[in-house]
Amino acid sequence: VAMKLELCHFSGFKIYPSHGKKYVRADGKVFNFVNGKCERSQLMRRNPRKTSWTVLYRRKHKKGTEAEEKKKRTRRNVKFHRAIQGATLESILQKRNQKPEVRKAQREQAIRAAKEKAAAKKKAKLQQAQKLAQKAQSRQQQKAPKIVSKGKKTGGKQF
Repeated sequence: VAMKLELCHFSGFKIYPSHGKKYVRADGKVFNFVNGKCERSQLMRRNPRKTSWTVLYRRKHKKGTEAEEKKKRTRRNVKFHRAIQGATLESILQKRNQKPEVRKAQREQAIRAAKEKAAAKKKAKLQQAQKLAQKAQSRQQQKAPKIVSKGKKTGGKQF
């Protein structure tokens, strides 16, 4: 015949037959305690998760579990190099191994080239705008009617 073991409501310890106390609250809820220490702690409204000797505390703070289960081994990510679209792996490694002075000189040269290109584009735009302005001016001069005076003008309708 198997023994009926109960658990202490506060500590979580096993209560063997003919041991412990049963406490019945006014609302009818039954509490089992292994000893007076657990009973007093419960009645003082202590939190078993904050009391270091209880089973709940040990579970919460992962105490005494290393012997039973092995720690999980984390897999390390293996790093490997791949080419990126538009650049081969060799060119990427070559750029990475360049000296900072060379890289700085290349960057400055690229910036200079970009500035020159932008300046040339701006200059071409200005020239085109000047040509358009000259054309518009010459058209206005051609269209402008020549005013010939026919004598004195007085107010009123001219017939």
